[in-house]
Amino acid sequence: MTYLDYQATTQLAPEALAAMLPWLESQHANPHSPHREGRRAKVAVEVARDQVVELLPPGGRVAFTSGATEALNWAIKGTTGPIVTLATEHAAVLDTVAAEAARGRQVTIPPVNPDGVVDLDQARAAIQPGTGLVAAMLVNNEIGVIQPIAALAEIAHAAGALVLCDAVQGYGRVSIPDTVDLIAISAHKIHGPKGIGALWIRDGVNPAPLMHGGGQEAPGRSGTLSPALCTGFGVAAQLMAGRKAQDAAHIDRLWSLALDRLGPDWTINGSTEHRYHGNLNVRRANLDVNRLMSDLRDIAFSAGSACASGSGRSSHVLRAIGLTEAQARSSIRLGFGRYTTETELRDAIDAIVAAAETQWP
Repeated sequence: MTYLDYQATTQLAPEALAAMLPWLESQHANPHSPHREGRRAKVAVEVARDQVVELLPPGGRVAFTSGATEALNWAIKGTTGPIVTLATEHAAVLDTVAAEAARGRQVTIPPVNPDGVVDLDQARAAIQPGTGLVAAMLVNNEIGVIQPIAALAEIAHAAGALVLCDAVQGYGRVSIPDTVDLIAISAHKIHGPKGIGALWIRDGVNPAPLMHGGGQEAPGRSGTLSPALCTGFGVAAQLMAGRKAQDAAHIDRLWSLALDRLGPDWTINGSTEHRYHGNLNVRRANLDVNRLMSDLRDIAFSAGSACASGSGRSSHVLRAIGLTEAQARSSIRLGFGRYTTETELRDAIDAIVAAAETQWP
């Protein structure tokens, strides 16, 4: 199996697994307990917290969550005032915003340009004084487009709004501006374990709790933390920091190789200039994607975001950048990274191209 679905999840780094195993096998204490073993578990959690925060701006604190979906829900529901977000955001943002709108909160969703990048003039028109929160994704999970978060933050702060950055796909890969106020991240997108994420909260910002209980995580997230998951997240973050240049160079080589092997019959969806190169979303006219995936069961790739699979809907992101229904349904997403070899990517692309060609005898 050739794995080309890095935006859905990444392989667990061996180093992260090794760090987690003692906490799964023999060290089972609750990190919120005051006895010696509890304090030992607490130390492991705090070491992981320090490792995770190294890739985040200064002047804030990290609260561990069950994942980025919880972090985004907390940031959105824990703030007040009108919300401005983008049409290409993840469902965890758009659906949460819709739930807030159903409760009477004002929501504005400006469009993006055909390249997937927000039009700053339209954003400026939408972000008016009184806006409470501006939510935008750093790197789009479906098309890899990088949004001008720093420019959005400048506009938002001029209007008195907080800025929530969904950095799930960009954390450790793309620089996060120091000017944002809330950042959602996830471990399993950076070769860490599933089931843990975090919300970074700027000092002085205090979102209302999403869940009530023991309040174990400042500023008020309740629930017992898993030292195993925290440790895996921390080591994965440490690896992202230490391997950043190496991983980036490898991904750039893979991007160039993939474009070369695909050839001129495939069109890239979204900006090629403002883009993370580990995400290649392409389309070919009249391509039957379901047939392609059936023909290539030994290659893991996506017809869209994993979170929308099985819904029967074409990608809202591809429709938001102006693609027709037919174009959106003729698109595939290839995600690659640290553990993808050039040989396996070349062979997979060649197999995809060959299988596509058989659809036009």
